[in-house]
Amino acid sequence: MLNVTFVCTGNTCRSAMAEAIFKNKLKERNITDITCRSCGLSAFAGDSATPQAVEVCRERGIDLSGHRSSAINPYILDETNIMVCMTDGHKQAVQSVNPDFRILVPCGGIADPYGGDLEIYRQCADEIEKFVDAFLDTLTMDIVPMSEEHIQQIAELEKVSFSVPWSENGLRAELENETAHFLVAITDKKVLGYIGVHEICGEGYITNVAVFPEYRRLGIGEALIDAATCGAIDRNCDFISLEVRISNTPAIELYQKQGYNVVGKRKNFYSNPTEDAYIMTRHLKDSETE
Repeated sequence: MLNVTFVCTGNTCRSAMAEAIFKNKLKERNITDITCRSCGLSAFAGDSATPQAVEVCRERGIDLSGHRSSAINPYILDETNIMVCMTDGHKQAVQSVNPDFRILVPCGGIADPYGGDLEIYRQCADEIEKFVDAFLDTLTMDIVPMSEEHIQQIAELEKVSFSVPWSENGLRAELENETAHFLVAITDKKVLGYIGVHEICGEGYITNVAVFPEYRRLGIGEALIDAATCGAIDRNCDFISLEVRISNTPAIELYQKQGYNVVGKRKNFYSNPTEDAYIMTRHLKDSETE
């Protein structure tokens, strides 16, 4: 059973609505192996949800009237697999207790509606629901080899991700390329992201990693890199390398987290705009013995 905990400040607005919306989505999707709860970093135990939060949930067919706030505590931390914090500030507070805890934050964060009118709460609930839908897609995704049915969606992903995107024909050619190992993160035939790897003489090269904007910061890129790396290890590759814009700090940090290190630089490697690239490499033979 996977346990998710939503966290905000007082557990009377954002995290309370997130818990209620998440549980409702679990029922709609008939998902029975995921549970959730909510809490607040400075909550007073037993407080009701705000009237506005109760009302916007009622408008969505969800009863929040019985919600009572809970303060974060060691028991909640011990029982949680993934924690969803409403802002980066909440994330930093939780990480100060456990730096290794798996924490997600909706892209851009979700602002506190407390003190706002009903329309502000509706906007907040809309943002929460959008995140919850994407989050559940991620939790239920599979990573599979790229096939013809994925090509059109991946080509669209290329367009929104890169200044020089691959075409459908370019992607389709990789299906016949014996050195290519392309993987797709997918849920219910919807492509969330993909990774491309070429392997030649025991050397792996990541061509692209891309995730649709609405699914970023949810761990999909990390899962794709893990899958590609495991595949390269299984095929007895010595190492796997990639290029990344030197200004792309989030990507660099992700790759470093996955065991990739900067080993060089390619001058003016990228265009639109022109920029240098770091070469990052992970030695896989060492990874097998770690």
